[in-house]
Amino acid sequence: DEGSGEILGAVVTTNDVADCEVLPDILEQIEQPIEQVSGDGGYDTKGCYDTISQRGAKAIIPPRSNAKIQQSNNEAQPHPRDKNLRRVNQVGRKQWKQESGYHRRSLSETAIFRLKTIFGGKLRRRFFDNQAVELFLQCAALNRMIQLGKPNSYKVEA
Repeated sequence: DEGSGEILGAVVTTNDVADCEVLPDILEQIEQPIEQVSGDGGYDTKGCYDTISQRGAKAIIPPRSNAKIQQSNNEAQPHPRDKNLRRVNQVGRKQWKQESGYHRRSLSETAIFRLKTIFGGKLRRRFFDNQAVELFLQCAALNRMIQLGKPNSYKVEA
C-alpha cells in the first residue's frame, strides 16, 4: 500500500514461475479498491492488463522495446497497453515514466528492502510450504511494526 507502506499481497513461487503469472493471485488478496498497479516490463502482458482492468485500476507498465500497437481499429476503445505505448512513442520512455507516476513503483521495492533488512535476505525453512509460511509471517510482522511505529508525517503551516 502506497500510503501505509504495508504489504497487502504476497505469493511464494519457485524460480520457474514468472511474476506476470501470479499477478492475479496477488491482486485477489487485496480487498480494498486499487487505484494503480505499477510493474516493470515483465508485467507487459495482455493477461496482466486485463487483470488490472478487471479491478478498475490503472496499469502503469512500461511497454517492451519491441512492443507493437495491438488495437489499431479506431472504432474500438484503445487498450490501456496501447495508450501507454502511444504515449511512450510520443514523449519518450523517461518522460512517460514521470508523467504516469511509474516511479511510485519504487515504494514497493522499498517495502521489500525493509523486509529483507529486518528479517534477512534468506528464508530459514527447508521445505517450500514452510518457506511460504515463514514469508507470510514476516509480512504480517512487518505490517504490525509499521502500524505501531511508523510516524504520521504531515506538513505544518509556518
